[in-house]
Amino acid sequence: MSYCTGMVAPVPAANRARYLEHATAAWKVFKAHGALRMVETWGVDVPHGKLTDFHRAVEAKPDEVVVFSWIVWRDRPAADAAWQAMMSDPAMQALPPMPFDGKRMIHGGFAPVFEQGGHTGAGYYQGFVLAVPEANKDAYVGMAGDAWPMFRDAGALGTVEAWGEDVPRGQRTDFHRAVHAEDGETVVFSWIRWADRASCDAATARMQAAGEQMQEQMQEMPFDGKRMFWAGFEPIFDSAAA
Repeated sequence: MSYCTGMVAPVPAANRARYLEHATAAWKVFKAHGALRMVETWGVDVPHGKLTDFHRAVEAKPDEVVVFSWIVWRDRPAADAAWQAMMSDPAMQALPPMPFDGKRMIHGGFAPVFEQGGHTGAGYYQGFVLAVPEANKDAYVGMAGDAWPMFRDAGALGTVEAWGEDVPRGQRTDFHRAVHAEDGETVVFSWIRWADRASCDAATARMQAAGEQMQEQMQEMPFDGKRMFWAGFEPIFDSAAA
């Protein structure tokens, strides 16, 4: 994968069917403009954190569910050209109204810096958002490489770590605010693929049981782990399967 548009949005739980309908219609437009794949996942295990979390990131209300999604493009120029062209595409204007508050959706463009495993067939995803000092990019990629065997051996099917390249500032919400990014830090958008939630939960329990070893790894992370947030999501639309 060369480039992706990552998005997080708050969707009223009652609007799940409408959201899926909207995503299905939108994919046809994205595909016509060169998108290679789109994945939409629905939050099913979204914890509240002490400092940051997905709920705060999009100011989610009690009756809303957090959606974590991405669109894959050939490269950044292709993505930039597509978004520019879609602004004046009548097909885009003809889409059904968004069944959520788009003013609270956050989005950005990200380039993968570490990938392992496949990209299809997942029944569950863990999604992550964090801020990494730009000077620590190589150290972060190295950490991801060191951590992957542990996740793979625990049953993970694949992972993607994507480095922010075009992450805009929003008037109300954005990725920078979400992770309290400081000057000189880049937002990272990533996910781990699992066969299902049970596999992920079992693996998490085993890794947590390693307590002391995990704590040592946390202390050595080349970023502030207290500002990282993550959650579990089930796919509701995947153009690769559709």
